[in-house]
Amino acid sequence: MIGLIRVITFSDVKLINYHGNLIRNKYNLSIVSECIKNQDKGIHDDVTERKAVPKIIDLGKRMADSGCDLIIVSCAADPAVKQLRSRIDIPVIGAGSSASLVALANGKRTGVIGITEEVPAIIKETLGVHFQGYLRPDGIDNTNDLLSKSGQEACVQAVKQLISGGAEQILFACTGMGTINLKDILNANHIEVPLIDAVDAEGLFASFYSKRN
Repeated sequence: MIGLIRVITFSDVKLINYHGNLIRNKYNLSIVSECIKNQDKGIHDDVTERKAVPKIIDLGKRMADSGCDLIIVSCAADPAVKQLRSRIDIPVIGAGSSASLVALANGKRTGVIGITEEVPAIIKETLGVHFQGYLRPDGIDNTNDLLSKSGQEACVQAVKQLISGGAEQILFACTGMGTINLKDILNANHIEVPLIDAVDAEGLFASFYSKRN
């Protein structure tokens, strides 16, 4: 069993399980999902990340103690991933590092879009010389803003701007972009470069490191 941690608080079970279901359907993995408490806007800056880290650590430890054989932290900033790895003896997968490693596989210049003021450090560090640039779409301050039509249109414009600036592929530095199926939105807008979804990427690495493998 894989434990997936959502870093935003939901009461709707369907929303809690959304990322897990995407991964389950694509990679045929057994996943249980839980969200941290009192984090209604998720992680979108240093303050909200610091607030979330101890909650993620506690939840990850509880999931490991309950029998999970792998933990996914479904957030592109990889919050608490290093800390969890030092505290539990099962694999801990972060969305941001997973997406970045997928991007490195073809060596293309990678444009990144996200919801934070600056690109998540784990993504920029992992991409290294392949990092082309970062944009936060206009009007996007947290993951909930991605749900609106205007937020999704802003994502399309940001991607087009990154491509115009030389990006050969696009990495989504927010797992909420998987929630809104941003890949499909961009494809419908004739974006033809490779698109790297962090939820898809974390599922890929989870499928490799799970005990089933």
